[in-house]
Amino acid sequence: MAGEPGQAVLQSPGAIRVRMRWGGSGQAAAVFALSEVGGQLSDHGALVSTDPDALCRAELRVDTPAGAWTARLASPIFDQPAGVLWDTEGLLVVAYGFMTYAFEARTGGVRWSHRSATPLLGAFASSRLDHVVVQSELETFAIEADGEVAWRVAHSDVVVGAELVGGRLVLTGFSGQQAALDPATGRTTG
Repeated sequence: MAGEPGQAVLQSPGAIRVRMRWGGSGQAAAVFALSEVGGQLSDHGALVSTDPDALCRAELRVDTPAGAWTARLASPIFDQPAGVLWDTEGLLVVAYGFMTYAFEARTGGVRWSHRSATPLLGAFASSRLDHVVVQSELETFAIEADGEVAWRVAHSDVVVGAELVGGRLVLTGFSGQQAALDPATGRTTG
């Protein structure tokens, strides 16, 4: 028996509040049972599958000063959505399953989406970067505001943790070893 859908809230500057709900395979009805009325509703599940409700599902309800919008996502693996507001570009970047989505933060329109070959751990943004950094289990991507990949770094160890700390992207591998990348260039730092 499947448990209750997971829930989390992301409060960002600019009065942007994101409520996320997610569940396992076949739990679409439970995830969407508490959908709020009002604003634009977009289902992006078809970007992942022709039958997205058979997969794991997530719903993002975003409240902004310009109004509310809701986006539904799908994933072939159980995952909790991870989002970050890329304020300099006005984008809400969400990593879920194997997909990264860049939503126009105030309207919910999709500026771009990017598919990874391995599950995603998260996305990182900074006003000091010209791109957002997306971390998967085996690669780090730098994706520009227009959706183009600026650089990509492959890893020999499975990445199980990633944090943006002190101007570095610190990665922890399955073996326990850590490595640091310059988030601007993808080059290894000392």
